[in-house]
Amino acid sequence: MTRTIAREIAVRLCFCVSENPTDPSEMLFNVFKEEYYSTLKTEDKLYTESPDEKQLEYITRLVTGVFEHSAELDGYIDKYAVGWRFGRISRTAVAILKTAMYEVLYMPDIPDRAAINEAVKLAKRYEPPETVLFINGLLGGFARAEDKGNKPATKPANAETV
Repeated sequence: MTRTIAREIAVRLCFCVSENPTDPSEMLFNVFKEEYYSTLKTEDKLYTESPDEKQLEYITRLVTGVFEHSAELDGYIDKYAVGWRFGRISRTAVAILKTAMYEVLYMPDIPDRAAINEAVKLAKRYEPPETVLFINGLLGGFARAEDKGNKPATKPANAETV
């Protein structure tokens, strides 16, 4: 499983937690139970491969981090959403934005550029072009203003594999 797939699973789970506020640890435990996860494989190709320990750790870190910092991340979205009211932004776009913002702020092993590029690629799968441009612009402004430059400027050669 690539980091891109693990990230997409994390975004979907962040969406689920935001829609049905529940303890993310319990939700993650239930989703990744062998018998439940195998049913997902028959419904969606995204779940074809089960995450290994490192990938599961990455997904867990994103989902719990986004949940724990949800109010902070909402504030950043509101601050950088120039010309957009928070309520106008789709819940899927919010989940994508929060995941990328969490990576920028709290995951120094992931370069900002990689977090933003992956968020934009993911948005292209779920959102109309106008929203994709909005996500790209918001994340670019956010990263320039909020990240204190503690990350590598380029993506490491092995960053695609979790």
